[in-house]
Amino acid sequence: MAIDLRGKTSIADTMVVASGRSTTHVSAIADRLLRQCKSAGTSTRVEGLSNCDWVLVDAGDAIIHIFRPEVRQFYNLEKMWGGLRPEEGHAG
Repeated sequence: MAIDLRGKTSIADTMVVASGRSTTHVSAIADRLLRQCKSAGTSTRVEGLSNCDWVLVDAGDAIIHIFRPEVRQFYNLEKMWGGLRPEEGHAG
């Protein structure tokens, strides 16, 4: 799910919230994203790769959150930032 942050904060223009089925899946998604950012010349900062319950990738104008499903439900960033809640049928 992509959430438009313009006018809500200056930290980024877009927030992407996604889920992986397990820590291995979250790690694989994050790895692929980081490789694609690197090949595109996009500078990134990453948090959470050691645990892979929740990986945060700061790619400048976009912030990407990759969660395990239960962690995504717990933090519910969609509600905090004005998007739909994950249980409303948008798995990311």
